Amino acid sequence: MFIKENFKMALDSIFANKMRSFLTMLGIIIGISSVIAILAVGNGAVQEITATFSDIGATTINLTANSTDESNESLTQEDLVVLKDSIDEIRYISPNQQITGTAASDTNARQTVISYGTPDLQFISQAMSSELIHGRYFNQVDFDENNDVVVIDEDGAEALFGRTDVVGESLRMTITQSRFDLRIVGVVEGSFANMQGAFDPDQIPLFISMPQSTLGQQIPQLSGMDSAIIQVEDTEQIEPVSNQVVRLLELRNDAVGENIYNARNFLQALDQVNNVLSLFINFIAAVAGIALLVGGIGVMNIMLVSVTERTREIGTRKALGATTRTILVQFLMESIILSLIGGMIGLTLGIILSNIIAGALNIVPVVTLGSVALVLVFSTAVGVFFGMYPARKAARLNPIDALRFE
Repeated sequence: MFIKENFKMALDSIFANKMRSFLTMLGIIIGISSVIAILAVGNGAVQEITATFSDIGATTINLTANSTDESNESLTQEDLVVLKDSIDEIRYISPNQQITGTAASDTNARQTVISYGTPDLQFISQAMSSELIHGRYFNQVDFDENNDVVVIDEDGAEALFGRTDVVGESLRMTITQSRFDLRIVGVVEGSFANMQGAFDPDQIPLFISMPQSTLGQQIPQLSGMDSAIIQVEDTEQIEPVSNQVVRLLELRNDAVGENIYNARNFLQALDQVNNVLSLFINFIAAVAGIALLVGGIGVMNIMLVSVTERTREIGTRKALGATTRTILVQFLMESIILSLIGGMIGLTLGIILSNIIAGALNIVPVVTLGSVALVLVFSTAVGVFFGMYPARKAARLNPIDALRFE
């Protein structure tokens, strides 16, 4: 009954001065709406970035090795075979190395990016993982026998031959000072066809892939490898497989404790990106939260004015038996209700604002339960903190002095 009565009195006081109450809440409304909008849009952006990176390689591990001698053979093909045979969770494994050169047909020549590795490269390389439209990808036989075969994208086929079905055609490759012929065995969908209108077609490089063994035979200095890409079934296997890979390679090559091998995964990189983004978002939200402090000062100011205006009322209530605690709770509740109403209005406006901004940025805003709880807790805390002094001042008034107040 005591709380209910004070609650009703607080509401009566607030609605008796609607404009003053609204202006008092304005700072809190602006602060809360700004914080909610920033957090919602920021969290939505983080999720969008996370989803994008997940599409790129949520289940991949980047294996690197420091060269132990001048041969640059920190990793060998035998190492990769042992890893795949020994660790069941490994789905694909291949060097994913690239070098630039020139690819030429009888009539045209273009700058080319050459990806080389094992047959698993077709599932790992972003440039060459598109769907096959003609022929096949190079296989294990091609790799083992160093066959002079190559897979080209349809943009490259069109640029060099004027058509996409070029399986069986010969391609002359020039890399540094080495020249050799390759036979096209497959054509994959082009990855950059949508860029043809934005850039000069002659400036867009072609993309091909070939067995590392073949390239190493033609250019011996490229036969070694110091990195490989590993793909597992799902993200839960990332950490244990990373640890197994490093441990197995150290034992196999008698390199325990030498820190030669390093298995970094997508999740680690994503965690770093998310940490930086979260730090930035929280910093901006904290700056916007300064408006809450301004709003809190406004609450305290109006409550002090209210105490002054209602001094005789306070004196009358005390003379009729109201205790110091009753007066304290009455004014403190009024302050808290002001802050909470402002917080709820700010929350609503923040959600509307976040949807408008996110819509313009083509992302989905994320309003978390934690954000809503933070708004309610912070609004209450502002009401308590900035309302305590005026409430205590009202509660401590001497009833005789209050009744004499003009």
